[in-house]
Amino acid sequence: MSHVVKMDLEFTDLDELRAAVESIPELEWRENQKTYKWWGHSVGDYPIPQGVKEEDLGKCDHAIAVKGKKNAYEVGVVAKADGSGYHLIYDFYGGGQGLVEAIGKDACKVKQAYAEKVVLKAARAKGFKLVHQQTTAEGKVQLHLRG
Repeated sequence: MSHVVKMDLEFTDLDELRAAVESIPELEWRENQKTYKWWGHSVGDYPIPQGVKEEDLGKCDHAIAVKGKKNAYEVGVVAKADGSGYHLIYDFYGGGQGLVEAIGKDACKVKQAYAEKVVLKAARAKGFKLVHQQTTAEGKVQLHLRG
């Protein structure tokens, strides 16, 4: 079985993506790792992500791994063909052997950490400082900035 998905969010800042992954205790960034762990082949029971060729499944430019779980599937960080950013591709079949728990449903933990890093970088470039950060009961992060 394989259930490979491509994240619906574009990642344009590789440094901030790396920092986001490193901010999540369960995850590990693997610089220049050229393959990611997944089921290993498509069996046709789930559509291949749009824009991805079957022969490219399992290939990546960098990877994201789950710390301490050597059998867990990994996330492939794949450069877009036009060079404008990166996609994250991973196999969620069977919870990705622990991957989905670490990255969150639909990789929400990675998306949220990346959004925080990008917003803070942009805010700092405009002279704002982070004065307070909190997470709501619903899991949303609120950043309080001052200029």
